[in-house]
Amino acid sequence: MSDKKKDRFKNRIEIVNRKAKFDYEFVETEVAGIILTGTEIKSIREGRASLVDTYCYITPNTELFVKNMYIAKYEDGTYLNHEERRERKLLFTKRQLRKWQNELKNPRMTIVPVKMFINDKGMCKVLVALARGKREYDKRESKIGRASCRERV
Repeated sequence: MSDKKKDRFKNRIEIVNRKAKFDYEFVETEVAGIILTGTEIKSIREGRASLVDTYCYITPNTELFVKNMYIAKYEDGTYLNHEERRERKLLFTKRQLRKWQNELKNPRMTIVPVKMFINDKGMCKVLVALARGKREYDKRESKIGRASCRERV
C-alpha cells in the first residue's frame, strides 16, 4: 500500500452521538449521504462537528432532513462561510423513507443520527437509526449493566 493511502486511512474522522445510545434503543440503522457546502466538509475533516441534540424528520414529500447538527465555522472561510446549525438534507432511498415513515406512526419512535464519518472515497456519510425512546427504568438498567462490566475488568 502506498504512503498516501496509509495516511488517508490513518486520519479517520468519526463523530459519534454517544448520548443517543443511552437515550434510545436502535431498531434499525442505515447509512445516508448528506448534502454539505464546501466550508462544512472542511470543518468536518478537521473534526469540528457535533451530533449532540440532533434529530431527523421526514417532510410530507418524503425527504429526510437532519436538524440542529453543529458544524463549526471554517476558520479560513470568507463571507461565504456556512451557518453552524442549519438544516441539512440526507440522501436516502424513497422505499426506505416510506418504510420508516410508517414506523414513525408508532409511539416513542424517532429517527436519530448516530455517527458521522468520512468513507474511503472521501465522502461524508451519516449513520441514521430508527430508534425507540427508552423510559427511565430502561436507562437505569443500562447504567447498572455498564457499572457491572467495569467491575469485572
